[in-house]
Amino acid sequence: MPGRLLSLVRAAPSSSKFDTFKSHHNSSSNSTSSSSPSQAKAPSTGLLPPYSVEDPSTTQRPSANRTKSNESIVMDAFKRHSLGVRHHSDKKHPKSPKVEPQKAAKLSMVVESPPVMFFNSPSTSTGAIISGQLMLDVTEPHISLDKFEMRLLAICSTKKPVSQHCADCTKQTTEIHKWEFLTHPTSLRHGVHQRPFSHLLPGHLPATTHGNMASLDYVLSAVATTSNGDKITLQRDMPIMRAIVPGPDKNSIRIFPPTNLTAAVTLPPVIHPIGDFPVEMRLSGIVVNKDDSQTRWKLRKLNWRIEETQKFIAPACAKHANKIGGEGKGIQHEDSHVIASEEVKTGWKTDFENGNIDVEFRAAPNNAQRPLCDMTSPNGMEVKHNLIIEMVVAEEWAPLKKLSQATPTGAARVLRTQFHLIMTERAGMGISWDEEQPPLYDDVPASPPTYQNVTIADYDGSSLSDEEQLHL
Repeated sequence: MPGRLLSLVRAAPSSSKFDTFKSHHNSSSNSTSSSSPSQAKAPSTGLLPPYSVEDPSTTQRPSANRTKSNESIVMDAFKRHSLGVRHHSDKKHPKSPKVEPQKAAKLSMVVESPPVMFFNSPSTSTGAIISGQLMLDVTEPHISLDKFEMRLLAICSTKKPVSQHCADCTKQTTEIHKWEFLTHPTSLRHGVHQRPFSHLLPGHLPATTHGNMASLDYVLSAVATTSNGDKITLQRDMPIMRAIVPGPDKNSIRIFPPTNLTAAVTLPPVIHPIGDFPVEMRLSGIVVNKDDSQTRWKLRKLNWRIEETQKFIAPACAKHANKIGGEGKGIQHEDSHVIASEEVKTGWKTDFENGNIDVEFRAAPNNAQRPLCDMTSPNGMEVKHNLIIEMVVAEEWAPLKKLSQATPTGAARVLRTQFHLIMTERAGMGISWDEEQPPLYDDVPASPPTYQNVTIADYDGSSLSDEEQLHL
């Protein structure tokens, strides 16, 4: 279409201008040939007429008010049209931000108690106390509440449920305690209204755990229901930790039949996710003396590793209970992986006279593997740790007269043993709530004084006079 328009509006060249240019060219060529007849005439190509050189002083400049040609007018119209379309297409209309309606009130919480820490094992722990303030900030002049309550929930989630797309199989919620702040509908004015709460958590609760197959979390969930049916909610995580107070070291003995080798290992009572711990081991019975020779075992290499075992029983909801044979049953999952390992080739002492090999090394969990603390839950969730030690011993023979000239017999054995480790959080300087004691002054004893061998009786005599009362 633009080509057609240009062809229609294009004007033919003027014949008068061409004739004038031709006559001027002929006159100039004649004058040139007459002045220099020996110079050859340049051949004409026939495509474009030759240009003449004129004096700039005699040449008239075009006027500034020269009108545009029809071709340029059409091109300008097309340019304006294309620019207008592009500008219209590139224009973006900004979307107005979404403004959420302001609620009549909002909830906030201030926990006054320290982080929840259970001390010692679940069977001997006395629990921990949580306390705080639940605040309701009313933004309107007044508000009517029908219910105002808060619950402490234990939420257990699994990554391998019985049914993949079932919310009831994936998550189970258990209510531990409930606070009800209103006994009847109440109207509250503008301002902040505080409601204190406290509770003694039982010590048998399992600690917060986030494993590879399942996780256990504790949440404080507060809900305020208005008379219009609107609900104002607030949720806050309440992590629970457990710390077992260290005790004496554990001594274990392992026997490796059919040989006479015996390993006595000393381990700390508990270990922690961050930090290392010492391991001491004595391997005895390495020498067997005969009439004229001696057979002995020599330690070549030692490997140790810490394995973490996670177990979980995925329960089924009422809809999918028939998949596993009825209600109250579940699918057990187990995952075992190494969280630390090392190979020890040197560092032990060999005493062939007493027949002992003493080994000392330090082991530490790899924090990059995110080790978990030991825990056991009634729902089947369990985390345990084991220290596995593997030793490679080789047999040697030597004559009694020249014990330094030992000859390997070619026999070798791999001694493998494992020990249970208890991984727990660090107790620090904290103590259980029942062992806390109020502050005492230097001169005040822990309890009021008692009167020994003194009997206090009421006075049954006659009434005293005023003077006697004054003397008393």
